[in-house]
Amino acid sequence: MASYKHFILTFFVALTLSSINMSIAARHLLDTPPAGTLPIVPTMPTTALPPLPAIPSFPNPTLPTFPTTQIPSLPTIPSLPKFTMPPLPSTQLPTLPSFPTIPTIPKVTLPPLSSIPLPTIPTNIPSIPTIPTAIPSIPFFNPPPSTTSP
Repeated sequence: MASYKHFILTFFVALTLSSINMSIAARHLLDTPPAGTLPIVPTMPTTALPPLPAIPSFPNPTLPTFPTTQIPSLPTIPSLPKFTMPPLPSTQLPTLPSFPTIPTIPKVTLPPLSSIPLPTIPTNIPSIPTIPTAIPSIPFFNPPPSTTSP
């Protein structure tokens, strides 16, 4: 996934730099002489700020007392009788049938490689016929000879 992101980024940079305006701007930046020292910016005069006004003090409000009411108690949950599960019937499960035995596969022996003849590689390569490159002239397509009268 990271290589995909790098590919997209590289493709985007290449696409951006492939435009004519970007190429001309880059060449212009390469041709300009290096910039000298930056001009010195004069310092601004400092003025003293007036002091901030004092924060006025507000009286602390007193909240009225709320009347207290008695919260009713929660009802109690009645106890439920305990249930007992009846015992499971004891039945004998039937036995599973056994799997049949898999027959063994006989081993096959291959003949040795030296007894099989290998194909021979031809030593001479046939020549490739040449294709004519000259266009033959067709006599009835030629223009008629010009007649000049003196």
